[in-house]
Amino acid sequence: MWRNTRQGWGLISILLHWVSALVVVGLFILSWWMTGLGYYDSWYNLAPWWHRSLGMLLLAATLLRVMWRFLQPTPHAQGSRLERLTAHLGHTGLYALLLVILVSGYLISTADGRAISVFGWFDVPALVHDLPNQATLAGTVHWYSALALMIIAAGHSLAALKHHWLDRHDTLLRMLSPHLSRRR
Repeated sequence: MWRNTRQGWGLISILLHWVSALVVVGLFILSWWMTGLGYYDSWYNLAPWWHRSLGMLLLAATLLRVMWRFLQPTPHAQGSRLERLTAHLGHTGLYALLLVILVSGYLISTADGRAISVFGWFDVPALVHDLPNQATLAGTVHWYSALALMIIAAGHSLAALKHHWLDRHDTLLRMLSPHLSRRR
């Protein structure tokens, strides 16, 4: 139930997938909203603090997720050879973009040499800082990578719905519950 099999995803993979998806969408919405805040808005400093804290937790979860993915079997993919290849490339793109976004966000936040406080629980040190134009370049990478991630994630979601409703595959069910995917 906890681990993946060739028939379906385990509970750990499912939870990491959905929590990551919710946090990514939430961070994107939060970032879009906070860029319009004025200096005297009460959320002017609080929104970026939430964004950085959630981003650092997502980075840890993503690293855990990538390690878990390498240690666990991957369920058999369904669909044509082209669909399987596209799914593989899409998943690789999602992971790569997510890591680029998270690392560039770290580089933005630590450009001045200060650590990132994660909800006041612990600090992530500024290991890389004071590079020329670090915050500006990392900010550009962060924004455009986030836009690309949202586009690919939308395609990922549409593909899951297509497989579920049109192809009648259990692809979506396998990512909802370890029990649903193992019945078949």
